Amino acid sequence: MVLKELPELALQQCQGEYKMTILENVLEDNKKFVENFEGEEMSHHAQKKLAILTCMDCRLIDFFEPALGLKRGDAKIVRNAGNSIVGEDAIRSIGAALYNLGAEEVMVVGHTECGMAGADAEALKEKMLARGIKEEDIAKYDLAEWIGGFESEEENVKNVVEKIKNHPLIPDVPVHGLIIDIVTGELKVLVDGY
Repeated sequence: MVLKELPELALQQCQGEYKMTILENVLEDNKKFVENFEGEEMSHHAQKKLAILTCMDCRLIDFFEPALGLKRGDAKIVRNAGNSIVGEDAIRSIGAALYNLGAEEVMVVGHTECGMAGADAEALKEKMLARGIKEEDIAKYDLAEWIGGFESEEENVKNVVEKIKNHPLIPDVPVHGLIIDIVTGELKVLVDGY
């Protein structure tokens, strides 16, 4: 009888059925982090004078920065699906890093086994429809262009380097293109921007 009077969440907890939401897990982890972290004031300028465009792949977390010898405050890192230039947002962020945030060079760093390689616009459309996106809203977009897929990770890096170098609002700075092996962390230079 007493259990029925408890709020639903408490009832679930008492019965062992309650599972934390993703947000609750993040906030719990943050609380532990803050308790053990010794903060310090830092400049918002990239200490290694580097702006990097790379992928948002979750396998790069706790892998990418150490593989490049980067620490907190060293570089401005822009992440998106497939380290691509689709629209202006990545270019805008690179420009901000170059003009306002201390960067003097740019690196585009792709990775092997990228999930954006071979992205299928028709499969994407089916997934959108299954999740309640209206057909008429989907029809307003060229999904292949919108998702920014590509066939070759290495060719994508080279193409993105060219887009950055040739953008009218990006100054004449070194733009390098590299690919990182998602298993070993080894870097391969595809474009030496010097």
